Amino acid sequence: MRLLFVCVGNTCRSQIAEALARNRGHEAVSAGTDPGDRVAENAIAILEEMGVNSEGLYPKSVDSVDLNGFDKTISMGCGVHCPSIPMDEDWGLEDPVGRDLEFYRGVSNRIMGRLVILETNDTDA
Repeated sequence: MRLLFVCVGNTCRSQIAEALARNRGHEAVSAGTDPGDRVAENAIAILEEMGVNSEGLYPKSVDSVDLNGFDKTISMGCGVHCPSIPMDEDWGLEDPVGRDLEFYRGVSNRIMGRLVILETNDTDA
């Protein structure tokens, strides 16, 4: 599947989702409506803890991403309103920015669960 993960800062949830989806064999991109300067240290730490490659992750603006051709465009749950981007799903994940590693673990586990559901639904289609 080709997946686009969208949030505001593109420093935590959407970056974790991008890396986890790629690790599971999907073509994945993440972007934000107001991207931060760098990926959150705890996001990188959690990915490394999970054995997932974080190389090449960086905050990107939705304006810099070609929005065509994605199978699913997913909001991370941050109330992203992009009139030019139709969202297929909103995962409703609480923003972990500034939180401890345990909170990031919980977010990462929820993202992984959502990816499994997406894959299951994709094979059922």
